[in-house]
Amino acid sequence: MKDTLEPETLEDPAGIKNQATLTRFARLAQALDCSIFYGLLGVIALTAIPYGAVDLWWVALFECLVFVLAILAVIETFFGKSRLVNFSLAAPILALILIIVLQSLPLFSGTGPISVRTSLSADPFGSRQFAVKLFALLIVGLLLLRYTSSRARLRSLIYFVIGIGVATACFGILRRNVQIGPGFFLPALSINERGFAQFINRNHFAFLMEMGLGLSLGLIVGEIRRYRRVVMLLLVSALMWVALIYSNSRGGIIASLCEVLFLAVLLDPIRHFTHGHARTKLRRWQKVAGGLAVRVFLVACLIGLFAYGVGWVGGEQVVTNFEQAGTAFDQPGLDIRENTRRKQIWASTWQLIKAHPIAGVGFGGYWIGITKYHDASGEFTPQEAHNDYLELLASGGLIGCALVAWFMVVFVRTAHRRLRSPDQYHRAACLGALAGIFGVTVHSFVDFGLHITINALIFCVLIVIATAHVDGQASRPELSA
Repeated sequence: MKDTLEPETLEDPAGIKNQATLTRFARLAQALDCSIFYGLLGVIALTAIPYGAVDLWWVALFECLVFVLAILAVIETFFGKSRLVNFSLAAPILALILIIVLQSLPLFSGTGPISVRTSLSADPFGSRQFAVKLFALLIVGLLLLRYTSSRARLRSLIYFVIGIGVATACFGILRRNVQIGPGFFLPALSINERGFAQFINRNHFAFLMEMGLGLSLGLIVGEIRRYRRVVMLLLVSALMWVALIYSNSRGGIIASLCEVLFLAVLLDPIRHFTHGHARTKLRRWQKVAGGLAVRVFLVACLIGLFAYGVGWVGGEQVVTNFEQAGTAFDQPGLDIRENTRRKQIWASTWQLIKAHPIAGVGFGGYWIGITKYHDASGEFTPQEAHNDYLELLASGGLIGCALVAWFMVVFVRTAHRRLRSPDQYHRAACLGALAGIFGVTVHSFVDFGLHITINALIFCVLIVIATAHVDGQASRPELSA
């Protein structure tokens, strides 16, 4: 009679089948995880190509691709490991989207013999378009926060953004030196003084350079001891800076200078020489005084070097452009459009703000709302306020400004925690992202570059870089490059 087999030696077909099923699901989740992350990078690259995605059909393609990736993310969530995402940054943006949707709804009864219901927005359809685009950007931010889950991916995201800046800068310099007629498969890229690289407006190109330049400079400051990496980043920064000067954008040049000063004030070179030796009160005071002196000297040197570089690279064209800055707000541009100078546009926008202080005229409705207050023949009507802060107040009123202020408070708190991360590379990445964001906030006082899809998308990426919490950020320091 044969011996009975022990229970542990018995085969369990059902268990093996379940294990194989779980393995397939894990592989599917891993494939989706990689596909979504690199799909986001592909969407960013595609958005940068056609004028920065300003045509409606390119914007629609961007939104559709983002929503497809969002659907894949939902599927991946069922099969993959759950990873918590900080939704505190998303809450004020979601509230703002809700307000924009409410602005577009016909909630109020009209007056007169034909009662037509009206909405808060001067352009309800434009407000709905703005809400969809903002929602797509929010999804991009959340997906990047979810799938930028390692140091390697964070590094890939950072260098991808810098790479887009470098490619755009090279294309701009190439166009400036070799183009003799319309071309490059983009018919709107004609030879004129307004556009640069793939952008119709040189100031919109400057926004992209500011963000790439700020990110590169932040990495240089944060990882100053990694010599080979610093040398590479210095060359990359120099290329983007030269392209920025070539573009002849006053706002971009000033914003980039502000980025340098922003980093210079945060930099304290003297601490590398006194670290660990300031044990007495006298030496601590010497360290503080030495740090302040170095900062002042460094800022003065950077200003002088930057001014010399502007004159050397840009030549008379850039210098003349700055000399005309004092009268640029009062004199018309080359196209002699009536009352479309910034001074008149800002004055008209202020009148619009005073007429609609609480809820504004609707996001996306500025171009219609301003017609009542813009003193001109009507042949040319400003589409933007050329000041994003004024346009925010005109479009969203105090309610919209309060929601944006809420977002800024949450962002600053989160970024401050990331700046104190024990991981050196993460601190450097956060510093560079903050420098790029600071440059955009400065330039937005006189331009509207964030209305361009690629600029808004890269701005969103910088927010993610500054606030992302990646796995292994407290790991041991890397070896010097």
